[in-house]
Amino acid sequence: MSKSIRVLCAALALALPAAATAQPLQTIKVSYQPALYWALPFHVATEKGWWAELGLKPEFSTFPAGVPQIAASASKSWDVGGTGSIPAVLGAVRFNLMTIGLTNDESQGNALMVRGDRAAAVAANPASIRGQTILLTANSTGDYAVQSCLAKYGLKKADVTLKNMGQAEIISALSSNQAELVGVWAPNIYTLEEKAGAKLLCSGRDGGVVVPGALIVRADYAKENPQNVAKFLAVYLRAWKWANANRKDAIAMMKKFYDQGGVQISDASLAKEFDTRPTFDLTGQLRAMNRGSGVSEMDNWFGKIADFMKGAGSIPEAPATRSFITDEYMRMVASDPKLAEFANRSN
Repeated sequence: MSKSIRVLCAALALALPAAATAQPLQTIKVSYQPALYWALPFHVATEKGWWAELGLKPEFSTFPAGVPQIAASASKSWDVGGTGSIPAVLGAVRFNLMTIGLTNDESQGNALMVRGDRAAAVAANPASIRGQTILLTANSTGDYAVQSCLAKYGLKKADVTLKNMGQAEIISALSSNQAELVGVWAPNIYTLEEKAGAKLLCSGRDGGVVVPGALIVRADYAKENPQNVAKFLAVYLRAWKWANANRKDAIAMMKKFYDQGGVQISDASLAKEFDTRPTFDLTGQLRAMNRGSGVSEMDNWFGKIADFMKGAGSIPEAPATRSFITDEYMRMVASDPKLAEFANRSN
């Protein structure tokens, strides 16, 4: 046997034990809505290869809005994901979905908008909305924001006509002057501002409500795969940690992500996403979920949303927030030194 062959054999012998002990990546099916700010961490983590660092292999499925997304959970087409708070509550009632964290505070990212040529008149007399038609996506955070704005103006749902449409249809209708008032969420807000001259009349925050985004999981999947759920959260948290610490690079990555989803907005509007939509690191998540005083911030936020949905007839009864909001998996991240370090890493 030649010396070179002996060296090769020795190298292979050393490599075999490592190969034999290497664990295959575990598939985790992740659902989200494309070209949305809160979904950026999924793209960042994929580009950076962070899923594999924790032994996960994501398979993504995307949906145009929250309602079809949560409905798809019935067929177990996805395991975990992100969505709006209203779909999260609907998913808890109808499909036993659990809310396990926050994507962002999107109170300013859901809004009632008005066509540019009517903006000054409506802003001067918001009560003139009475009797008008508002295009919005029903059972969405945009719907919640719009109705909070109506309440701010002393109006009730019955005082206007709410017409259910998809966001793409709404953008088309306002852009072609077929609509005057619309309920949309970011980045569609910026698309209408930049390409149709529309004006933001009132956001959810202006209407006095908190509109959180939710990280969700199928209850059966969480019970069977708790470690995977904790790893999913750690990946998501790390991506936000990196994005907030490396904003210029994150905005460049977000521009690519939005382009892939068919959304083109200016760099100024991309920056506005970061400026107006706070995110939560591991400490912030645990603080928002803390029930030390009996009721957490998340309980309050989602409880009001559930009451709104009951009032709107979307659900028969408002579920107790303790029945579907759990900090179990976020605490798993915090109690595992490896996952906690991973989640708090900004590089």
